[in-house]
Amino acid sequence: MNTEILISFCLAVFALALSPGPDNIFVLVQSIRFGKKYALAVVAGLMTGCLVHTSLVAFGVSLLIAKNEMLFMLLKIFGAAYLLFLAYKVYRSSGQINFSAEEVEAKPLLKLFRQGFMMNVLNPKVSLFFLALFPGFLFSESLNETLQFFMLGVLFILVSFLVFGSIAFLAGSLKTYLEKHQHSGVFLKWMQIVVFIGIAIFILV
Repeated sequence: MNTEILISFCLAVFALALSPGPDNIFVLVQSIRFGKKYALAVVAGLMTGCLVHTSLVAFGVSLLIAKNEMLFMLLKIFGAAYLLFLAYKVYRSSGQINFSAEEVEAKPLLKLFRQGFMMNVLNPKVSLFFLALFPGFLFSESLNETLQFFMLGVLFILVSFLVFGSIAFLAGSLKTYLEKHQHSGVFLKWMQIVVFIGIAIFILV
């Protein structure tokens, strides 16, 4: 088992979870307006949705590996290309973080959980992202590929939950800081670009 690959994976997930996006901004706004437990309900739904994407990737890609190593290599090339495409999209986007654009209303916790779950499961970009990210971080030659994908999925969920949970608990301070330091959005934007490019190179090399 290559622990360095697992550490690299966790650091990449941490950086990406920290970068501003619709999911963590939604969690932030829920926490600011209605409180931590409402934000955590959304986080729980989002993380449960990740299990669905992990399962799809684990069983689908493992079957691909078993059938053809060349196809798996092509999948890794596709993954690197997709990550570079995401880096380009982030580069073209604005570095400003806008809270006012988020429409939020108070809902029961179960509805918020379902909303977070559906936001994640019905987003095809999440499936593509998992498909691009996970194959490049297989960390063992002895463990079954399906098991490795599920282990990566669990790590992804744990790291993301820690980041999103921290956002929920520190929402007030984060909003104040981000509004006072608009350059922080630009920094996070470029951090995301560097991480995407770095992962793409890692997968290919």
